[in-house]
Amino acid sequence: MQTVVKGKNLTVTDALREYAEERLRKMARHFDGIISADVTLSTERNWHIAEVTVYASGFVLRGEDRTNDMYATIDMVLEKLEKQMKKQKGKWEKKIRTHRQGEMESFRVEMPRGEDEEEGEEELVMEEPRVVRMPMMSQKPMTIEEAIKEMEALGFSFFVFVNEKTDTLNVIYRRKGGFGIIDPSLDKGE
Repeated sequence: MQTVVKGKNLTVTDALREYAEERLRKMARHFDGIISADVTLSTERNWHIAEVTVYASGFVLRGEDRTNDMYATIDMVLEKLEKQMKKQKGKWEKKIRTHRQGEMESFRVEMPRGEDEEEGEEELVMEEPRVVRMPMMSQKPMTIEEAIKEMEALGFSFFVFVNEKTDTLNVIYRRKGGFGIIDPSLDKGE
């Protein structure tokens, strides 16, 4: 970080310059993206005035304060700037969160609901879609009752099987008070 300390109606001593630069370095450790800072120290009547402008990527912060002691003035103005930076950092983080949330909309999955289920159920959000396990099973056609028994034996919440009756791929899943079945057969008569 580039720091410029200058005086107006005041000769800036090495001790004042080092103090201001050190305080700015400490502040910059907590916040990324600070490019440079300009510090103007001045005196006016009995007041010691410090004006600090911080240039960072995306924003500029400015603070000014006055007291009877120049070191205290530097501390107070940098505390003000630190509060402004925390506020700015909060805005950045909120913007990033909402941006990431918008990206995650494509991965939002709603749980299937039936007439007997509550309307207030929450949505399931998958943050990183990835395949965890892919079991391979060779299956013979089975009845719905056999599929339920197989699902219960394996402890699954759903089970994919070939329906013996329709000779199509079906999915059976747990529901409140029983089971649901997804049957993609086109023939409604069966």
